[in-house]
Amino acid sequence: MPTPSYDFRNKAAVVTGAGGGMGEAIALALAQAGAAVTAIDVKPCPESLKKSDAVHYAQGDLRDGAFVDKTMKAAHERSDRLDYLANVAGVLWFGRDKSLLEMELSVWDEVMDINLRSMVLTSRAATPLMRKTGGGAMVHFSTIQWMRGDPQPQDAYQASKAAVCAMSRSLAMQLAADGIRSNSICPGPTLTPLQARWDTEKIRGQVADYVPLKRIGTAQDMANAALFLLSDGASYITGIELVVDGGVLLRN
Repeated sequence: MPTPSYDFRNKAAVVTGAGGGMGEAIALALAQAGAAVTAIDVKPCPESLKKSDAVHYAQGDLRDGAFVDKTMKAAHERSDRLDYLANVAGVLWFGRDKSLLEMELSVWDEVMDINLRSMVLTSRAATPLMRKTGGGAMVHFSTIQWMRGDPQPQDAYQASKAAVCAMSRSLAMQLAADGIRSNSICPGPTLTPLQARWDTEKIRGQVADYVPLKRIGTAQDMANAALFLLSDGASYITGIELVVDGGVLLRN
């Protein structure tokens, strides 16, 4: 399947969670489309991004407000603009994150910090820089799981991702007059490092069979959705949750 093509030349983007999976794919796709990309993660820079002259990698903790502010300002200074923010960083901790009736509340707090507070910090830091640029677009990654229950719940994850969508809608309304759009993406089953539990062909086949389109999503599928929402092709779209799940929610 061909990858959609976009022209992001003379644009600047920040992508969080770029140390692997969806964030890495989005950072690489934006760079390949001509954008100057600042990629952020607590993990080391992946090899794919090291090969791109268009990517500046910043390693650090997105829960650290001082680090976020410094990195965002540096991203703006490199291009004298900031057009896009893709908030992709997040964690899914099987075994530790479970029902709120039994989980350690310290785990709840940590998941909320990583999955939600980090996006609050990046959005706060990006907004004045996008206003200086004259507008922009944000994409925040959530999940279809917040829309439904789960027999094996990860309640902190689901609650944090529901809050991401609420935050995104609020930002969409607040920032519309500034020409800044805010949307969320809700992935379904996607093969990334977060899903290490799908470690055999048999398990992956079972997951794919559950999906109406009969395949597991890829990081590139999510990058395609993100680039569309960031692009001028989505210039009249703000405040939505774009479900990218191969039809899984049709089963509900």
